Amino acid sequence: MSSDVTDLSAYAGRWVALFGEQVTGVGETAEAAAQMARHSRPKERFVLHFVDDPSGKLLSLSPLLERLRPLLQAQSQPVYLVGGAVRDALLGRVSHDLDFVVPANAVKLAFQVADALGVPAYVLDRERDTGRVILPEAHTSLDFARFRGSDLAADLRDRDLTINAIALPATATTSAGLIDPHKGQADLSAGLVRIIHERSLLDDPVRSLRAVRLANSLDFKLTPETETAVRAAASHLNNVSIERVRDELLKLLETAVPHHAVADLANLGLLAEILPDIVALTIVEQSAPHHEPVLAHTLSVLRWLTLVEDAVENEPQRTQSTPREKNKSFVLSVSFAVKKTLEPYAAQIQALWQEEVDGGVNGRLLLRLGALFHDVGKAETQTFEPEGRIRFLGHEKAGADLAGRVLRRLSLSNEAIAHVKKIVSGHMRPLHLANSGGKLSRRTVFRYYRATAVSGINIALLSLADHLATYDGTGPDEQWRALLQVVGELCHHYFERREETVMPPPLVDGRTLMQALDLTPGPEVGRLLRLIQEAQAAGELETAVAAIEFARACHK
Repeated sequence: MSSDVTDLSAYAGRWVALFGEQVTGVGETAEAAAQMARHSRPKERFVLHFVDDPSGKLLSLSPLLERLRPLLQAQSQPVYLVGGAVRDALLGRVSHDLDFVVPANAVKLAFQVADALGVPAYVLDRERDTGRVILPEAHTSLDFARFRGSDLAADLRDRDLTINAIALPATATTSAGLIDPHKGQADLSAGLVRIIHERSLLDDPVRSLRAVRLANSLDFKLTPETETAVRAAASHLNNVSIERVRDELLKLLETAVPHHAVADLANLGLLAEILPDIVALTIVEQSAPHHEPVLAHTLSVLRWLTLVEDAVENEPQRTQSTPREKNKSFVLSVSFAVKKTLEPYAAQIQALWQEEVDGGVNGRLLLRLGALFHDVGKAETQTFEPEGRIRFLGHEKAGADLAGRVLRRLSLSNEAIAHVKKIVSGHMRPLHLANSGGKLSRRTVFRYYRATAVSGINIALLSLADHLATYDGTGPDEQWRALLQVVGELCHHYFERREETVMPPPLVDGRTLMQALDLTPGPEVGRLLRLIQEAQAAGELETAVAAIEFARACHK
């Protein structure tokens, strides 16, 4: 008879070893129950089963655990859920990334789980007995690992933070089963991020980035000893793989308050180790209408960008990101103006943000990366005019080149790098269009998107945050309204008139053009095709015949 039929309610909150229907061992821990079972029936195989205690508080756990429960209950060793999934469950959040630890044979269990779910499993580290199961459609990953050390206590002590060092029997559903030797629940209640011991971060320096990320994503505070440990670990970040550093940096930028996260990295000495070119902007002064040095301005852009994002997603403005010295009514009025401009295209913009490039970086994260690097070229292009005005001629191109080198060092994909470079190189274009005044012509729109390609919408959104950060608000009313109008028109053309003005379908192809004009393959054919497409976007050409005649007149 299966164990789920056997009445084990008398053992609530404890582990039992089962041989068929018979209880052969009981204990407060899995090890104690197994030891009793081996003593009473040394030659028989038993399964270890944690008896859930219904008196505890029901936890917010992934529904996937319910599907896995029969398999996990049939194991001859204990299986524990650990790390972020347990932490999030205590915070009332359902985590889709599940980490399990077992005494041995973790890879074998990973493949058993994969078979049960009908998905593939992978060996992450054969030597450390670590495997992974991925459910792409559910955006869920399950990691299975052997204990770090001799037992669960050693495993939990070897983790980074107290709030991540809480375990739960994988079949349990209530708080009664929690194993919390380092008082992580108390730190969760107090909103604190605390290291477990003095070497928690030095043993793996990338944990210092994770500590900052968790503090920002949870709106917690680092304890004093954790701040000290983060600073001490900063100089050791060059000893870990750049890919792990990159992944933590990207997760930091995905937090609800990216400007706080980046500021914390700078204040704790981490940013100087991973992005020294951004730290170099700290002392780069700017002339009016800018009111901050470049790094402070960059953080302000990230802060205002959250307002733009919230307006697109129809979310209330985050209190953490409310610009300083601005009252709530002012922020709401700015948010309303942005929302009014972008609301007709909100769904399409959100869809763009969800699209991923190679490496799994989505459009929203590309926007934030673009914001972080948009002025990185100002350090090398700063000049001072005789009357004292500071200028940064060509900082867009210099910044794009520098951003490309930095992101390549961080091992981002070529596609992600190309997107960010487009954002950096084009971030001034909407501002220039707004300053030129008047309604955008079809030709102007076409040229804008020819230069910015798929990054054009993100550039337009960034320009709003850049303007707001420059003036610490809307600035001159005429300029603010002009920029809103330009951004609205750019969105309108991209989403509503794409085949007319952004990327009109070709009227003729290269072969047809070569035959009609007796041309040989070469740059001239490409030049003429580009001129035809621009004239078509401008509304000047509608037929292939007209396109060929136009090309004939333009041919050198």
